Formats: sequence, C-alpha cells, structure tokens
Amino acid sequence: MALAAAALSALAVVTGCSRADRSEGTAAAADQGPAGEVRLGYFPNVTHASALIGLDQNLFAQHLGNTKLVPTKFNAGPEEVNALLGGSLDIGFIGSGPAINAYAQSGGEAVRLVAGATSGGAQLVVKPEIGTPQDLQGKTVASPQLGNTQDVSLKKWIADQKLTGVNVQNIDNALTLDQFKSGAIQGAWLPEPWASRLVLEAGAKVLVDEKSLWPGGQFPTTVLIVRTQFLQQHPATVTAILQGLLDANTLAGTDPAKAKAAVNTQLQQLTGKSLTAPVLDRAWQGIQLTTDPLAAQFPQLSQDQVTAGVKNKAPELGGFADLTLLNTVLAQAGKPPVSAAGLDKK
Repeated sequence: MALAAAALSALAVVTGCSRADRSEGTAAAADQGPAGEVRLGYFPNVTHASALIGLDQNLFAQHLGNTKLVPTKFNAGPEEVNALLGGSLDIGFIGSGPAINAYAQSGGEAVRLVAGATSGGAQLVVKPEIGTPQDLQGKTVASPQLGNTQDVSLKKWIADQKLTGVNVQNIDNALTLDQFKSGAIQGAWLPEPWASRLVLEAGAKVLVDEKSLWPGGQFPTTVLIVRTQFLQQHPATVTAILQGLLDANTLAGTDPAKAKAAVNTQLQQLTGKSLTAPVLDRAWQGIQLTTDPLAAQFPQLSQDQVTAGVKNKAPELGGFADLTLLNTVLAQAGKPPVSAAGLDKK
C-alpha cells in the first residue's frame, strides 16, 4: 500500500498542475502551509534591484519566519526558465520574455505571474558614429541571450526598422563591454547596469531607449513568477516573498541612497566588482521599481516574439497571471490593487 501511495504521489507531480488547477481536492492544490525552504532566482543586474535590496536588507527573510531562503543567481532568463520548469527553483525574478516562454513551454501549466518588479532600464547603445538605424546595416549588435527579453526587443525593433543586414550576436553581459571596446561589436541592446557601463566606460551613445517605444514609457523589464504547484501548496510563503518585494520597493522610494548601496553591495558579492557611482546613478535613473507587472503590455510582448522571429505563433497568455496574493498584500499596506488585464482568465 505504501508503494502504491508513493507511486500515486509521484504521478500527481508528473502530471502536474493542470489537474491541480481544475480540482482543488488534489494534493497538488492543497495549501500545505509555509514551505520548509524557498528557492529564489534573480540576476546580478540593476534591473533586479528589488531582489538585491530584499536580499541585502533581509527583507524577504523577515517575512519568511522559519522558512529557509535559498537565493540562486542566474545570468539570463532561459537558464532560469529551465530551473523553474525542472523544479529546482520555486520563485524567480525574471525578464518578461522568458516569463512568457516558461508559461508557453509548459502549456500554460507550470508557472504563474504573481507580481512586477521593474519597469524600464534597457537601451540600445552604439558606437558614436552610428547616428541612424540605417547606419547599423552590416554591423554587429549584441543581446544577452537568445530569446531573452532584450534579444526579443532588439530583433523586433530591427524588423520594425526593416533592417536586413544587422548581425545579432548573443553575448553574455560580462563579455559585451570588452567586445564593444575592441570593436568586435558596434552596438548592444542591454539591461542596466550594462547599458550605462558601455556609455560611461566605453564611449557608447544611446540610439534607442526602450522606454520611448511603450505607452507612458512603461514596460515590464523584470517580473516575479512562481511555480504553480508551489503557489498552490505554499501561498503563505509566496505572500512573504511579495511582502519583502514591496518592502524593497518602498525602501528604494524613501531612501534611494540606502537602496543603491544595498544593490552595489550585492553586486560586489555576486560579481566581484561594484559599480562606480556615476554608472549606478545613471542606471538607477533609468528604472522604476513597481510591484505592478504591467499585465496589459504582455499581449504585445507575446506578439513581439513573432515579429522578432523568435516564435512562429504568439504564445497564449490566458490564465498566466494570478495577482490575488499581491493585491492582498497591497491592500494590507493601504495601496491600490493592480490589474491582471484579463490574464487571470483562461
């Protein structure tokens, strides 16, 4: 009997969250209380400032109680998606593009969008002699990784500009600066702080600030997604992470000097090098920390993957968002709710 029970339990995990979504009586959907540990993914980028501040100031830990926090660093979204889909990560700060891909790859089952983190903070920076989009014909431009948020943005923009001779190379952010200095690449679409580093350390100039391409200058650069099963089994733990996220964003608004220092401390620990004050200040000016995932922008982001040539068909996003816990946290803090823009419905 014990073997049979174990087999049924394993089958429930393998068959996954689709059954959990449809039947609240399954083990997968049952609230099991706070988790023993929570594995939290993030990047060593200024666009992940909420995560860096929360970790540095122990803001997540303060709300987690006896739940062990296991921070896990990633360098690009597709790697983090693999960890989430493979079950080795529970919650992830991640770019909007990989977040969409994680949902699409799992047939709309494995993950849910539960909050925003950062709007803005991405630019196309180029050699000073490049004055127009047409000047990029025959040039090499970098993005961090195939299919990541900036890769889609760059390729979509190239398509919109009807440029046919631009060579896009996927290069790790840490290598892009040297490649740009050496002349191996002539531009790069990058998140912060890398755009600022190329401008201030390598003489690049801004050809496109991605803010200029979105209504009101707002677009989701970094969001928070959670494995669906973890969300169902441990809503209290997800709530604690959301409370820490809100605290981090509040600190950034009330004491930016302390928040920037926290970010720089974490970057020093994670990469072995802190940012200079001018680079950090410039990068900071380009971002807005917000728990709003800007869900209304996601259908366009999904379609952009087709325009960029990354997908043949725009991923369906019905049911992607579950902002119930976030809006509860916001209400408790006396803040207005944020909209799922219909993405909470299949």
